[in-house]
Amino acid sequence: MSADVAVSLAVLVGVVALSDVIRKPLCGLLAGTSMRSYAAELVSTFQQCCCTHELRLLSELGVVPVGVSLTLTYLAAVTHGLTFRGATGNPIGTLAQAYRARISGVSALLRIACQFAAARAAHTAVQVIWGRGLSGLHARHALSGFRCASAIRAPLHTAACVELACAFAVQTAVTHTRGLGDKYRVHATAAVITSVVCVGGSVTGAVFNPALAFSTLFGCTGSSTAEYCVVYWMGPLLGMASSVLLFDKVSPPLPLDAIKRK
Repeated sequence: MSADVAVSLAVLVGVVALSDVIRKPLCGLLAGTSMRSYAAELVSTFQQCCCTHELRLLSELGVVPVGVSLTLTYLAAVTHGLTFRGATGNPIGTLAQAYRARISGVSALLRIACQFAAARAAHTAVQVIWGRGLSGLHARHALSGFRCASAIRAPLHTAACVELACAFAVQTAVTHTRGLGDKYRVHATAAVITSVVCVGGSVTGAVFNPALAFSTLFGCTGSSTAEYCVVYWMGPLLGMASSVLLFDKVSPPLPLDAIKRK
């Protein structure tokens, strides 16, 4: 393992540990209040965005092989799933909860505002971390002015369809694993996330999360803000809506007890 990879792994572990140290007492302090959910979204989205920045840095510069990159993606997805404590970290997931009347529309908007605020804070935080020059990889990226290139490598309509398909697959996995215990649900969802990253990553980066895209991709050279909005906001929104409408209205999933009886 190179020194650059070791430092990046240490940063990933440090971000998760620090986020959990903040999240646990904060959520405990706010337990029983509406502020708990907003605090969870702030910390969890910050954690997710910081980790994704670091993983993208490793994968885009070819520091780690594709297999290792996908393994890290899977482990990160499992870690997020186990530590988020009820947060989605994704505006699309929050909108799905609002549609299913699990949270109010006002609550959904406030949670989404927290997610985008945390996404912006994570963008600033990683620049500070990389600016410390903890590794040669960080130092080189800081010297370049933190420049990044667009992850869109296909015509706009194709890229939007890829993000739509990614969001559809992940939302479908979330819908069909709702009744499973955490140890099964988290791994099943992480496997789907890793699969869509493997398939769609070379086309759009397979982000399927508007807040995450806002933190990691908006501002990268090669595409306009309007193009980013179409691909990374409209695409996932339509993908989520398609999945929710299909499996809530047209073909609802069987309850787990019915599946067991079969």
